[in-house]
Amino acid sequence: MCGFDGNAIVYCEGAFNATNGKTAHGLVRFTHRYKVVSVVDSRYAGRDAGDILDGRRNDIPIHSTIDAAVADAKKGRVQATHLVVGLAPDGGRLSAKARMDIQAAIRMGLNIDCGLHDYLTDDSVMSDLARTHSVTLRDIRKPPSIEHLHFFTGKIEQVTSFKVAMLGTDSAVGKRTTAWRLVQGYQEMGRSAEMVGTGQTSWLQGARYGIILDSLINDFVAGEIEHAVWSAWKETHPNVIIIEGQGSLLNPAYPGGFEILAAARPDIIVLQHAPARIEYDGFPGYKLHDLSKQIQALEMISDKRVAAITINHENIPADQIQRTCRRIESETGLPTSDVLIDGPNKIVHALIEAEKQIKGIAE
Repeated sequence: MCGFDGNAIVYCEGAFNATNGKTAHGLVRFTHRYKVVSVVDSRYAGRDAGDILDGRRNDIPIHSTIDAAVADAKKGRVQATHLVVGLAPDGGRLSAKARMDIQAAIRMGLNIDCGLHDYLTDDSVMSDLARTHSVTLRDIRKPPSIEHLHFFTGKIEQVTSFKVAMLGTDSAVGKRTTAWRLVQGYQEMGRSAEMVGTGQTSWLQGARYGIILDSLINDFVAGEIEHAVWSAWKETHPNVIIIEGQGSLLNPAYPGGFEILAAARPDIIVLQHAPARIEYDGFPGYKLHDLSKQIQALEMISDKRVAAITINHENIPADQIQRTCRRIESETGLPTSDVLIDGPNKIVHALIEAEKQIKGIAE
């Protein structure tokens, strides 16, 4: 994984515990890149971030302001070094309030890591302020220059690791979190596994291999996916490579998944689904396509099968989660689990069996 960058305050004003706070959620659950010392969201000030998010304390306090977060870290004899923007709004733009708060953080001497489409390094006000206060701005979503991008070559066919595409039925549905849990599940079983991230949060969490798909020039998307997967295989030769999905195949605003199916050439698909959702996230009036139709579309396009369903339990009462999983299993014939609650073992075992079958057919 990546090296340690510092002690981070995660800025998520007005969005924690909502889909637009998914970057903060990932960092609160875990990151190899930082030690997360606190979260900023005035709506939950005084609460524990883990308790709010997953019902389990993780001793990451939530504060109302960046000032309060810096002061509280000092009380604990920890020097906050970074402010990481944990917001993930539709369109990836910074609000006026967020801009003011980031400028205040720069004045406090905090380095800023931001994964939105508003590039701080291209903003003269932010850049001048950062130079004055001797801090670093990093725009995680800023694409590499053309000379560093890769075009698709077909070298993906060299990859012998078992490749799993972790796709979803919607955006902000939990694909990345589940992908990490599957990687950890394989590792806990003594099998080597690598995550190939495709978004800014995976980078912030310390994924060693990956791209930020939605910031790339379209001509190079397939090549960059191929190169990331190939690099993970070439350098570490893991048993399995889990590839994080983006958006969903039928999402009206964030169509995604086809690029991964086409360029990464996965052996199998795991599909993340939020059973209580009726419409696509953030787009009222756009009805979420049925799970069966989404499975059919993925399998038809890829000529690979969906091997398992993983669920996001949002808006499902706790005592109904297992019943929901059993219902989906009955309807689809596929192993179904909520890995945040039940852990990844059931899905990992299903994938191991699927790999045996595929290799058996191939042999």
